[in-house]
Amino acid sequence: MQAICREVFVTPQRLHAERFNLDFYLMSKAYLLGLLHDATERPYTYRIGQNNREFVELTARKVRELGAKAWTYREGQKRNLFIVEFRKSLLRNLKIRSNRDKTDYIRGYFDAEGGIAKSPKVRFYLYFAQKNLKDLAQVKTYLEELKIQCGKIHNPSKKADPNYFRFFVSARSYRDFAEKIGSWHPEKKTLLKMVT
Repeated sequence: MQAICREVFVTPQRLHAERFNLDFYLMSKAYLLGLLHDATERPYTYRIGQNNREFVELTARKVRELGAKAWTYREGQKRNLFIVEFRKSLLRNLKIRSNRDKTDYIRGYFDAEGGIAKSPKVRFYLYFAQKNLKDLAQVKTYLEELKIQCGKIHNPSKKADPNYFRFFVSARSYRDFAEKIGSWHPEKKTLLKMVT
């Protein structure tokens, strides 16, 4: 309840100050639906694996704020893979309807399947990649509805993988992407600060 109240009373000044610290927002079910692009589906649960423990723990905390149970664990004794798992019933019959849903869904999708330049030695870029072409086209449509310009969906190498597709966010829209969509993933959130 406290997280909901904080969201309702966000001032323009606080929104500007917290633009990259989305942690004070209530994570939505739409975000989790986007995040599922990096998940394994089990009979009764979704299982999301990441090498970033902080992100896994944040996701579990936000799932609990939505009123569902979530648990985390490390996979194996020496592997750098952390898991958050929660019941599938949390997202049953969920539909993306509002612009807020679209924004949250894209943020989750980006945190799961988005790419960002990590080295300052290369030209900055943002992209989305996925094997499901229809799914990728849907997220591109949502971005364009939010006035974020994107390049064409293409296959980077038919020889390497004929069923792998991606598209880039236009350089003209990097700032809009960072401000409107952002990221909850600690590494991506830090890298997005470079474009503002």
